[in-house]
Amino acid sequence: MISGNLKKEFENLLGEKNVMGDEVTRMNYAYDAAVLDPVMPALVLRPDSSEQLGAAIRLCGEHGVPATVRGAGTNLSGGTIPYKNGVVILTNAMNKIIEINEVDMYAIVQPGVVTADFAAAVAAKGLFYPPDPGSMKVSTLAGNVAENAGGLRGLKYGVTKDYVMGMDFFDVEGNLIKTGSKTVKGVTGFNVSGLMIASEGCLGVFNEITLKLIPPPRASKCMMAIYDSVAEATESVAAIIAAKIVPCTLEFMDNFTIRAVEDYAKVGLPLDAKALLLIEVDGHPAEVADDAAKVEEICKKYNARDIHVAKDEAEKNKVWEARRAALSALAKLKPTLVLEDATVPRSKIPDMVSGLDVVAAKYGLSIGTFGHAGDGNLHPTILCDRRDEKEWHKVETAVKDIFDLALGMGGTLSGEHGIGIAKAGFMAQEVGEQSLSYFRKIKKAVDPKGILNPGKVIGD
Repeated sequence: MISGNLKKEFENLLGEKNVMGDEVTRMNYAYDAAVLDPVMPALVLRPDSSEQLGAAIRLCGEHGVPATVRGAGTNLSGGTIPYKNGVVILTNAMNKIIEINEVDMYAIVQPGVVTADFAAAVAAKGLFYPPDPGSMKVSTLAGNVAENAGGLRGLKYGVTKDYVMGMDFFDVEGNLIKTGSKTVKGVTGFNVSGLMIASEGCLGVFNEITLKLIPPPRASKCMMAIYDSVAEATESVAAIIAAKIVPCTLEFMDNFTIRAVEDYAKVGLPLDAKALLLIEVDGHPAEVADDAAKVEEICKKYNARDIHVAKDEAEKNKVWEARRAALSALAKLKPTLVLEDATVPRSKIPDMVSGLDVVAAKYGLSIGTFGHAGDGNLHPTILCDRRDEKEWHKVETAVKDIFDLALGMGGTLSGEHGIGIAKAGFMAQEVGEQSLSYFRKIKKAVDPKGILNPGKVIGD
């Protein structure tokens, strides 16, 4: 437990209002978006400056207090669930965009900047920040870096790691560590930025992040291809990629998800369709016209019964908002929603979708599947009631089968949601015990007391 004297030290550093120990506040930060048991932190700390953040980490390190850093808590794998008798350190008060450099096309941000707010600020300057995780309206940029968040545009533009140029962060002793640069090229020292990306708060605490920006595309075209066969829809995905066409987005929705989204968003989706592909190509106007024509040709070859092309920006946005509503729409159907993101090579998408149908039938579960089919990152979403012990056991077993399915196809446990607590026990299955041992050696070297987000990714 945290002593009264230590709590007073935190209050002297951060101010009394930023050291919260009441039960209601602590319970608010005892869980994240994963379906896992909550853990009450001893305190919730909210530093509002770099100096306060570094000092809070230093105090935790000196006293061996487990510290879990949290932005918006949209994490889907338990990465921001606190450790028993530890503290939660909120970074949402550190939410300044320090610089948007239009000439050299980079930005410097504090950890608590909301992703969508940043993207809008960048767009107002005539630039483009592509990563667009589904939670971007509330998720924070440091959380995106900590999880290496992806999004709908990942197929063409990559994920968060592709836009991190550098950062500074606090180590467990409260020292400010700087890595990376504002330059396009930079190989000074170890690539610590790469190590910190997807580290889930286990190796350090972000203070400022330098992000690459790019020019926006000059044109785009969005279309919805409607199928009476899931197999033909998924085969279209593989064929588009095989044709060396890289759409900005290439999304898949099965019938279960289509019906849920239409009931939720009322956007006019065809309820009888077995599957939809939502496709957007962008770039130079001539390239867009050429790629769109090729995509339509491929979809028709694989028996798309209809292809709707968005007439204007408003209609395009309506389609993408419907896709972004998939998780919320499915969540309304049952008390518990388990969202997975096991990812396979793109050519294996047809096999993965077929395999998910087998898993659903085997356990008698409702599984809605949607996701980023173009980069192999599907989101099979299991709907259930965790209070039903028999059903919950089926769900847990089905999740293991889904992991086995993905790994057996040369895939990975997580495309964008991270490992956290939920998948830590499966790490050795993918990377092997020797690799896991290596990860633990790195953790031990930089965090000998094991206080930075303990229990995550590599286990206790």
